[in-house]
Amino acid sequence: MRLEKCYFCSSTIYPGHGVQFVRNDCKIFRFCRSKCHKAFKKKRNPRKARWTKAFRKAAGKELTVDPAFEFEKRRNEPVKYDRQLWQNTLQAMKRIEEIKVKRQNQFIKNRLRKGKELRNEADLKEVEKNIHLIRAPAAQARQLERRLVEVIEEKDEELMED
Repeated sequence: MRLEKCYFCSSTIYPGHGVQFVRNDCKIFRFCRSKCHKAFKKKRNPRKARWTKAFRKAAGKELTVDPAFEFEKRRNEPVKYDRQLWQNTLQAMKRIEEIKVKRQNQFIKNRLRKGKELRNEADLKEVEKNIHLIRAPAAQARQLERRLVEVIEEKDEELMED
């Protein structure tokens, strides 16, 4: 069973699904659904369509360099297997999938960490700016009293010095 990749969006095409377009120069284009086929016929650029993997890679939103992806490309080549080798390969493919998912999750966490830090800083600034809305009125009254006492004491000291 060979799993193909959609020419437009790079998603997996399972046997019996999708559409194939063969150009006069024998170049084969496979599409997973009519949405991709229509976009291709309209000469749309996959790097500008936000829902494609090409856009995600170009925009830096997806992990692009990973040995697991290279293995995935190689496993689509037809090879004759014996039973033991086939079982080992299946185990290796499962392990590769686990590693790929783990690395993608780590990549996403690292990419989102900066935005989280910026949001935290903005939140702290907002709280400092509007602290009077958060504090209780009684606490504000005490602070005003302390300030008034300090101002009065400063004025008294100035008068005594003169």
